[in-house]
Amino acid sequence: MLTETDKKLIRLLQDDLPVVSRPFAALAEQVGLTEEDVIARARRYHEEGQMRRFGVALRHREVGFTANGMGCWDVPEERAEEVGRIMATFPEASHCYQRPRFDGWPYSHFTMIHGESREDCEAVARRISAATGITNYRLLFSTEELKKTSMRYFTEEA
Repeated sequence: MLTETDKKLIRLLQDDLPVVSRPFAALAEQVGLTEEDVIARARRYHEEGQMRRFGVALRHREVGFTANGMGCWDVPEERAEEVGRIMATFPEASHCYQRPRFDGWPYSHFTMIHGESREDCEAVARRISAATGITNYRLLFSTEELKKTSMRYFTEEA
């Protein structure tokens, strides 16, 4: 059973961590716990499944990766898992998903590729194609970032 303190801490952990030398100490101050308590609770939330993972959301444009393209790949169903595993090994691909096909849209696998230029992204897509043998693909480039946030499980109303 989650306490009100747990819910408040989880709300804070879902947001960006403070950019300070000891971010968990900063969160601890906000909820009236020690830094060690915050770390222990965060570990417990993960172990018990209240929080699936802790991760970093890279604001790629702010660190010089000004180009990104969504690779759309036509992967045969019998190779879906194998190809997905290969695609996921590319460090330039921050996301790799399999989704259903639709009439007129043959693509089943999607990768978000980041680079310093459009040409960088195209080169990565060619490397993914060579590594997987998948030659029917499209690379859709972003023109504007409209929203980038993490999913929130607990809101102030919860």
